[in-house]
Amino acid sequence: MYLVGLTGGIAAGKSTVAKRWAEHGAIEIDADQLARDVVAPGSSGASEVLQTFGEKVFTESGELDRAALGAEVFSNPEKLRQLEAIIHPRVKALAQKLISEQDQDAIVIYNVPLLVEASVDLPFDKIVTVEAPAEKQIDRLVSIRNMDRGEAQRRISSQASPAQRANAADVILNSNQDLHK
Repeated sequence: MYLVGLTGGIAAGKSTVAKRWAEHGAIEIDADQLARDVVAPGSSGASEVLQTFGEKVFTESGELDRAALGAEVFSNPEKLRQLEAIIHPRVKALAQKLISEQDQDAIVIYNVPLLVEASVDLPFDKIVTVEAPAEKQIDRLVSIRNMDRGEAQRRISSQASPAQRANAADVILNSNQDLHK
């Protein structure tokens, strides 16, 4: 198996790169989806989030309210660390399980935005970071995810810097251009 760690800041273009590689036969494992899975209703992760942050970060139907949780943690570094202590170990364990289940001749793309922040230490053959200027990221978050500019800036600031990701990467892809089909 050839394992690629794909990282980059929020709204830098990682998902687009992963989608393109999957179109060519790679298998994508998405850490963001795993992070949702490990806090699904009834999971130990959801229970621990409830104990740590309270009912205010859950909807009436028992689903995690990601917007409410984000507002809570991205303005408070200590709360962000508490959340990461709940999520990161569970995501790592699930990722390891899914990777181990892949065929030995597969090319696996582990799309992990927080590769540097979570100290992901899987046996990657290559680490690729997708980078875009912060202003481009903010524009994408405002237009695609309907964030206000302040919230977009807080999210970007809470992540590793482009230099930190570059230091961990074997390859840097620049996504500071329009996508052409």
